[in-house]
Amino acid sequence: MPGAPRSPASTWSANAADVRRSIGVVGQRHGVDTALTGRENPRLQGRVYGMGGKELEGRTQALLDQLGLDEAGDRVTRGYSGGMQRRLDIALALVHRPRVLFLDEPTTGLDPEVRAAMWQEIERLTEAEGLTILLTTHYLEEADQLAANLAIVDRGKVVAAGTPDELKGQLRGDSVQVELEGTPQNGVPRDALERLDDVYEVTVDGRTVRARVAQSARAVPVVLQALESHGVSVASVTVSRPSLDDVYLRHTGRAFAQADEEGAKR
Repeated sequence: MPGAPRSPASTWSANAADVRRSIGVVGQRHGVDTALTGRENPRLQGRVYGMGGKELEGRTQALLDQLGLDEAGDRVTRGYSGGMQRRLDIALALVHRPRVLFLDEPTTGLDPEVRAAMWQEIERLTEAEGLTILLTTHYLEEADQLAANLAIVDRGKVVAAGTPDELKGQLRGDSVQVELEGTPQNGVPRDALERLDDVYEVTVDGRTVRARVAQSARAVPVVLQALESHGVSVASVTVSRPSLDDVYLRHTGRAFAQADEEGAKR
């Protein structure tokens, strides 16, 4: 009946369709059809969204050009490298011109050179495509470089949020990491360092001791002397400015690598 209100079910269905058209998704595992060519993959994806004709052909060609896949566009994707399949994954997610792009660990398993190229592509997309990108990653340096805003999640809860600079700015001084020659007695390194002035947030993980210090140039000799006076032999020491790993350590009580290993076991 003309003018009759739409039922909740039909309204939800229409909204769901609008949402699907507004988002693109790149999952942890590639969604490329390896029986098709690089050009046929986005064509098929575009047809799912009702695209066709010159619009789809133009969009497919533009994405292949932008992502450096034009020369390989007519090759079957079974022979693509992992980095090429990942770039084609992004083309599939972008073919219908979404407003929001979800990237779920897009660089996992890629070698450092390909990962760096992917970082550049993600940065370009935010400007060239006018996208809002939601990125999940296990590489903290990736989050530091790419994220305008980030949230650190530990055991299913957000434990810190803000810009990378804001989060790192919450940490005082420098980070000192000491690698011991042997596994220390329980509590000895912590007891030795927590008694020192301007040394705080001491954590011990096996043979690795981490602490924050007010001034690293003055603190390092004092830290080494305190450990050695308690019979703790030092193999090496490194000093660094605050990083996201330090932020993670502060909010969770353990280093990110340790948390990542625990997550894999679960």
